[in-house]
Amino acid sequence: MNDNKYSGASEAELGFLKEIVRMLPAGLTVQDAQGKLLLVNDVAAAQLGMDGSRPSPDLAQRREACERALKAGQAVVSEEALQDGAARQVLLTTHRPVQLAGRELLISASADITEQKNFEDQLFRSAYFDELTGLPSRRVIEHRANSLLARDRSGEQFALAFLDVDNFKHINDYYGHAVGDALLVELSKRLGRDLRDSDMLSRISGDEFLLLLSPIQSQEEVAEFMRSTLERLTAPFFIDNSEVFVSTSVGVSLYPDHGRSFETLRQNADIAMYRIKNNGKGSASFFDAGMEREALARMKIEQSLRMAILEKRFCCAFQSKVDIRTQEVKGIEALVRLRDDEGVIQAPGSFINLAGELGLIDELTHLVLAEIVKSIDLINDTFGAEATISINVAAKQAGNPEFMRNFAQALEDTGFPGRFMIEVTEDAFVAKNHFQAEILPMFRKLGVGISIDDFGTGYSSLSALADITADEIKIDRSFITDIHKRPRSQGILRAIESLSEALGMTVIAEGIESYEELAYLQAATKIRYAQGYYFARPIFLEELKLATPASSESRASVSAARPMQQNRQGYSRANGYRR
Repeated sequence: MNDNKYSGASEAELGFLKEIVRMLPAGLTVQDAQGKLLLVNDVAAAQLGMDGSRPSPDLAQRREACERALKAGQAVVSEEALQDGAARQVLLTTHRPVQLAGRELLISASADITEQKNFEDQLFRSAYFDELTGLPSRRVIEHRANSLLARDRSGEQFALAFLDVDNFKHINDYYGHAVGDALLVELSKRLGRDLRDSDMLSRISGDEFLLLLSPIQSQEEVAEFMRSTLERLTAPFFIDNSEVFVSTSVGVSLYPDHGRSFETLRQNADIAMYRIKNNGKGSASFFDAGMEREALARMKIEQSLRMAILEKRFCCAFQSKVDIRTQEVKGIEALVRLRDDEGVIQAPGSFINLAGELGLIDELTHLVLAEIVKSIDLINDTFGAEATISINVAAKQAGNPEFMRNFAQALEDTGFPGRFMIEVTEDAFVAKNHFQAEILPMFRKLGVGISIDDFGTGYSSLSALADITADEIKIDRSFITDIHKRPRSQGILRAIESLSEALGMTVIAEGIESYEELAYLQAATKIRYAQGYYFARPIFLEELKLATPASSESRASVSAARPMQQNRQGYSRANGYRR
């Protein structure tokens, strides 16, 4: 009777233990040395497809781990990836051999780490692959290049190409960032076509890519590959119902000829790419030593530019806009100039583009405004209190709402915003950067005028001109030079003049440098205003301070008429440029 009592208790305990094992949150199996499963709890049955909820996964990996554990007589821990179609489950399983009641058994306990592994994979991809294009990151291609460099096999060569999409900002501005992103994806597919398994394409930043070609036999081989790649990019991209054309500038460096470290090869490829950018874009160039000298000279200019801002060595010059029929000054244009280390004045052609690339152009524009405000009494005495004051704003700035809001506030803070005219190039209006819809109203509210600068050198679309809200249009000097000898330019000039007159915009002819040019405008056009060395070179504030005419009226006429007389004797164009 007591035996039955204990037997009943043992059976109850055994049933209790079996129920606990069945309900464990981890998968648990027990098998004998022959692999026969003796116990499978509910979680393990679901994991291994034994409950009929899904097809049984391939368990070859598990069987191999079990055999190793039994053979070694010690625990084996393994990750098991169980694939079910597109779904993947990852288990962390411990296989532990035990001796129980004279039998050799294997207990396997599995935890589901699928979510953790997915998170780790996401972190890995974020660190090593570009999220937009799926291409390897700079870190990956650098590691690959360093592996090749570490081998340092005699005669082995590879190429590193730096690729930059031309005018990508304009594409973003015109079509929008969604189209820009889609373009980068399609571009990466075209760039990756025809690559070997040993090659690698990487996106290292916004519109910049690195391409590693390894191995290579000669420079000619790489040149031919880049030629075919660039030719492939000339075909239009069809994105979001838009036909987008794009070109890419490429600089190439070769190992070992152009460097023996990744960073040196990358820098030299970058230098070669900028040579292409400066010489027309859309092609490829190999690095050479002359480019390195150019890069060092550019770096010196960059350092000088930054120091000039810190030391406030920038200054303003002013050039008159003159009524060609009365010689009266209508307005002035403020032009930024740089004094170099030796005090010599540098024209903006030597630094203005670089200032834009370095993000310093905003500071220069505010500096010009500060100089005007500080010298407004002298300006009024010289040119008259009614003369408008024009300030150049780059298209990049015009498309930046944050800068333009700050600049509008700075103009309002002067107390005389109605005196100012903002000069922007045509592409600021044509690009879809909301200049007309969002930015222009801010300046209209302040009474600030808008001028289209260098018209004829940008988009040059008369239909676009009809949609532009501006007060003034400045015809680029390329149309004005020798206008009296060029019938085709005369026809274009008449068309621009007629449309501008119909739209209520004042026309200003830029770059008048000869009496013949002026005489043609006076006789054959209705144009009233012009600007150029024939009338006045840019005049510095220091020069204004030295002049002491009797009255404001006489000084205004001096600033326009005296340079005209001097220019007939011959002014050097090298004395200064507009921009």
